[in-house]
Amino acid sequence: QVHLVESGGGLVQAGGSLRLSCAASGSIFSINDMNWYRQALGKQRELVAAYTRTGSTNYADSVKGRFRISRDIAKNTVYLQMISLKPEDTAVYYCYAAVITTPQGPTYRYWGQGTQVTVSS
Repeated sequence: QVHLVESGGGLVQAGGSLRLSCAASGSIFSINDMNWYRQALGKQRELVAAYTRTGSTNYADSVKGRFRISRDIAKNTVYLQMISLKPEDTAVYYCYAAVITTPQGPTYRYWGQGTQVTVSS
C-alpha cells in the first residue's frame, strides 16, 4: 500500500504565497509522474502542474508564471510553490502519484486526501 500525505494548505490573501508538500510512503519501487490537481467547488478536478521522473514539467495555462512544481526524487516528495495567488485559485488541491511497487511491475495510481487552499480578495 502507498500513502500520499499533503500539507501546506490554508487561508491567504490575494497576492500571497503558499507552498504545498506531498510525501509518498509505503511499498514504493519507483514513482513516475507526481502531479498536483485541484478541484474548486462545483467544478471538475483539473491538472495544475505535472512533474515526470525525467524532470519534465507541465502547467495549466491559468497558473503559468505563478506556480512552480519541484520534486525530491530521493524523498518521494513533490512540492508546489504558489505565488501571486488569486481568489480563483481557491480549491482543494490533490497530490497524485503514478507508483511502481515492484521491479517490472505495473503502475498504480494514488491520490492524496487533499488540502484546502482559500484565497481571500
